[in-house]
Amino acid sequence: MDLKETMAALEKLADAQTLKTWRRHGATGDVFGVKIANMKLLLKKIKGRQDLALELYATGNLDAMYLAGLLADGAQMSKKELKSWAAAARWGMISEYTVPWVATESPHGRELALEWMDSKKEHLATAGWNTYSGLVSTLPDEQLDLEEIEKLMARVKKEIGQAPNRVRYCMNNFVIAAGAGVKPLFKQAKAAAKRLGEVEVDMGDTECKVPLASGMLAKIESMGRVGRKRKTMKC
Repeated sequence: MDLKETMAALEKLADAQTLKTWRRHGATGDVFGVKIANMKLLLKKIKGRQDLALELYATGNLDAMYLAGLLADGAQMSKKELKSWAAAARWGMISEYTVPWVATESPHGRELALEWMDSKKEHLATAGWNTYSGLVSTLPDEQLDLEEIEKLMARVKKEIGQAPNRVRYCMNNFVIAAGAGVKPLFKQAKAAAKRLGEVEVDMGDTECKVPLASGMLAKIESMGRVGRKRKTMKC
């Protein structure tokens, strides 16, 4: 399937209720409204097409951009391509999920995560925090800088109150990810989570809720899943 055929297939999968849901979650501009489950069925037909992933993202259609993130191999993407994707991520589903998914797979992931975290642009900062969350969730502990992660948790405690809306959400998730994924830092993450308490985030016209970090870590601990790594962040 080429780009034209893939876009036509995506459009045929458009669902009015899904489009309404995406709009409520902040989707603007060109978007069909395709259920992610249906995207994954289409994904099977184009698996391994790195060239198509880049073309899909470049269309600016939000469904195509999300599909591109599922399709792309971040390890094959250049730093320039990753930064371009981050810059173009105009919707939270793309900046907070699609971009971090591919950046986490890249050898440039940590460098870009730290760079994006410092951005004054909310969508870049969220991409940065979620990329680092992806790194602690997937990489072996010996490949992580534990001291740096501790400093980032301290930064969350210090800055979350003044951080932009969605950045607060991603900072809170970072503490959860660090505690869940890095067993040597579980105690520190629990302390940070207790300090955070309930984090206030405007979730818009949705029923989404901000997870209580302390509660999430307690649940993960009770299930014996502390330190368990994920194979991929894509879902």
